[in-house]
Amino acid sequence: MKLYNTVRPRIFFTLILMMALSLRLNAQLITLRGYAQGTTFQIKYSDAANRNFQKQVDSLLADFDKSLSLYRPDSELSMFNELHSIRFTSPYLYPVLRKSAEIHHKTGGLFDPTVLPLLKAYGFGPGGKKVAEEQFDLDSVMALVGFEKIEFDSVSVRKAADHMALDFNAIAQGYSVDVISQFLENRGIQNYLVEVGGELRGRGEKPDGNLWVVGISDPEKPADLIATVKIRDRAMATSGNYRNHYRKDGRTYTHIVNPRTGQPGISDILSVTVFAPDAISADGYATAFLIMGMDRLRRELPKFPDIEVFVVYSTSDGRKDIYYSESLQPFLSRIP
Repeated sequence: MKLYNTVRPRIFFTLILMMALSLRLNAQLITLRGYAQGTTFQIKYSDAANRNFQKQVDSLLADFDKSLSLYRPDSELSMFNELHSIRFTSPYLYPVLRKSAEIHHKTGGLFDPTVLPLLKAYGFGPGGKKVAEEQFDLDSVMALVGFEKIEFDSVSVRKAADHMALDFNAIAQGYSVDVISQFLENRGIQNYLVEVGGELRGRGEKPDGNLWVVGISDPEKPADLIATVKIRDRAMATSGNYRNHYRKDGRTYTHIVNPRTGQPGISDILSVTVFAPDAISADGYATAFLIMGMDRLRRELPKFPDIEVFVVYSTSDGRKDIYYSESLQPFLSRIP
């Protein structure tokens, strides 16, 4: 009797392991691709049932755009920017407001979605890149900036001044990655890699048992990689000044604007890649960390225990250097 009770659990446990291994080996790697939010997306996941969620994901992202896109005049966000207040009509605007408030507070206001009037004044925004407005009144524009002037609850959102406007481009893309990830998990998908416009989130592993591997671009040569990193149960987002900028009268204007000073983001950080539990956090903090600059980021980083970074920055003598969180070391491979 004692022998029987000892052996049976072991056999049962072995069968469970064999079944799990069989399911993993039989799982099909499904790849979905498409275009949304003005950029491309790619989703990879393994599924023993070989289900294809392309139509559902396309529909999900279309609904997402109807809520948070600045490029659609009929979106929920565009309607709020034209009005004084609105009641929420989608499940997306309230969560992104709530996360924005959290990152705004934790970064001392360096992350601020109310910078849209500043971006437009400097020639950036939904209308595309152009030359900065001539001699605009910075004080007047700054009167429209400040996320603390936005009031919201779970039902509605309102603003202190009629001409204030919100821009979630620094966080919405990451949030869309989380929305898709949750969609997959709700359908039993435990192994996936979701990427939208370079922001991504990975869970589990590939069908062969290896971790997902993603690349980090060299900010001086964006088409080349400076490193690769293994991703598991982590999200990643990168912010940099190397893709969207122009020069006028000897000055560089970038789409990253310091909401505290109203000045274009001038930083010794060329690019910062943030790793976080979710993509909405990684995306938002990447923007704030870029504005901080290298010295402050080193000081501030211990305040964010769930955050890791890979930073490419310029030294005082003009050299390019690398800084990254020590906990990334086992997952990181530098490219010479």
